[in-house]
Amino acid sequence: MRESRDVFHLAVPAYDLDETVDFYVTQLGCGLARRYEDRVTFDFFGDQLVCHLSPRPERLAIQDVAMYPRHFGVTFRERVDFEALYSLCHQRNVPFFAEVCERFQGLVEVHSAFVVHDPALNLLEFKHYADHRMMY
Repeated sequence: MRESRDVFHLAVPAYDLDETVDFYVTQLGCGLARRYEDRVTFDFFGDQLVCHLSPRPERLAIQDVAMYPRHFGVTFRERVDFEALYSLCHQRNVPFFAEVCERFQGLVEVHSAFVVHDPALNLLEFKHYADHRMMY
């Protein structure tokens, strides 16, 4: 069973490691853990994100990207943390895929969410549920 000291690991493609480091470290404020010729590892809000250098597709455009089924991110327990990251993303001109919105209004699983994208067009969703029980 996973314990709080354990770390979730996720690997995604990256097409330019310098752009990737700039996005995750400079713009989002993640910690740089390691960098090699073919990958970069980050402390992504307490979990491990590895961006592997991959061949750039011939055609890469944001209009070709769909939110479902593939995206990842963080669900914040505290509203203040969600709002702080949202504000930081705007201050640092992080590219948004979807502005903050409220989903499932009137239901117990109501939550706020916004989506940004990294240089490889990986989608990152950040959420906060009004009722903490709905985080899982």
